[in-house]
Amino acid sequence: MIEYIGIRDKDAMERWRQAFEREHINRPDDYFERCLQENLDGKRVSLLAFVDGEVAGCCHLKYESDYPPFLEQHIPEINDLNVFAAYQRRGVGNGFLEQFEAIVRAERGIIGIGVGLYRDYGQAQRLYCRRGYMLDGRGLIYQNKDVEPGASVRVDDDLNLYFTKQL
Repeated sequence: MIEYIGIRDKDAMERWRQAFEREHINRPDDYFERCLQENLDGKRVSLLAFVDGEVAGCCHLKYESDYPPFLEQHIPEINDLNVFAAYQRRGVGNGFLEQFEAIVRAERGIIGIGVGLYRDYGQAQRLYCRRGYMLDGRGLIYQNKDVEPGASVRVDDDLNLYFTKQL
């Protein structure tokens, strides 16, 4: 069974930080503090997934996206979805999407998500398509800016396509 718990206090934040360290997922220390504060301020919902009492992943719903088209249209964004390797293909990522879609369905009716383009993101790309997410039609985005034809960009975590889903 998978259990999803919100990051609403320092203890949950610390469990999240330690799990990321164990999994070698690097984030600056202030990231954890900032996310906790945004949860307390109602700007973000962060969930930890637990399988058999162990942290299996983390994901966020940002009410104010860093992606300008989502921000302008008030589209909440599922962000920084991480499912640890030992728990992949067991429904954890799908469960995060279900949790956030249920929250947003009651409030807005549309949700967004971005995905990286290299092989490590392949499972996520397929999952989003299976769940009915559609490309937003703006093409490649690098560091939240349009990639113009002929431009060269680095293929890293900042090169994304964005999707939306009507709920």
